[in-house]
Amino acid sequence: MSGFELTVLLVVVLVWLGLVALAVRGWRNRGRRQADVIGTPPAVPADLSAPTRGPDTGLYVGSTMAPSWQNRIAVGDFGDRAAAAISAYPDGILIERRGASEIWIPRSSITAVRTERGLAGKVMTADGVLVIRWVLPSGTEIDSGLRADDKSVYPGWVADYAATAAEHDAGSAASGQDEKGKEQ
Repeated sequence: MSGFELTVLLVVVLVWLGLVALAVRGWRNRGRRQADVIGTPPAVPADLSAPTRGPDTGLYVGSTMAPSWQNRIAVGDFGDRAAAAISAYPDGILIERRGASEIWIPRSSITAVRTERGLAGKVMTADGVLVIRWVLPSGTEIDSGLRADDKSVYPGWVADYAATAAEHDAGSAASGQDEKGKEQ
């Protein structure tokens, strides 16, 4: 290898490392900007009963700020893709991720469970990702998604939480009416 070729190789490697460093810096800055909005996620209850659905395995694709399917959350390890298992309990949904923290979604926080074409930059075929829309304790609404190994489980998940989403909508409407009544 000549001196010129070695110099070109060294420049290419340095440019590549610089681009990687900028990407990491951007991800960390996004996490800092989102930290106050996201807050502290709910802890997994210590006294979980037997699951009512699941565990169903798949790939946790990430969480995004609702309603954007691309505004990925960078706080903590919420944005880390990982092999996962999702289970439903009477009090909520548990996403157990391999190599990352568990995500507990309290039932009272769930506003919708649906299927989508994509989430967090992961694009699939129609209805390829199971998406749970929920409200964090900070009040921020997010979408968390899982691409199941067996997509035939999706209709059961959506059906199980259709009533929960309707109850949440009815509760939101009632509290909105109460607030309007107080203002008058």
